[in-house]
Amino acid sequence: MATVEKIQPVNPRGKGVASILAIGTTNPNNVVYQADYPDYYFNITNSEDKPKLKEKFKRICKKNITFKL
Repeated sequence: MATVEKIQPVNPRGKGVASILAIGTTNPNNVVYQADYPDYYFNITNSEDKPKLKEKFKRICKKNITFKL
């Protein structure tokens, strides 16, 4: 049967307190704002021939904005 000493990990834990080196935020390169998303979506899907659906999608995106920049 294994003892506690044999189960211990090979890399021991640090003995001090942990430190945070940096805190930051970033925006990825592929960010698409919600207000611009309908135009983006219909462009990449080659669905520019559906204006009624596009307008409805724009209204949905406009109503569901949680914050404004």
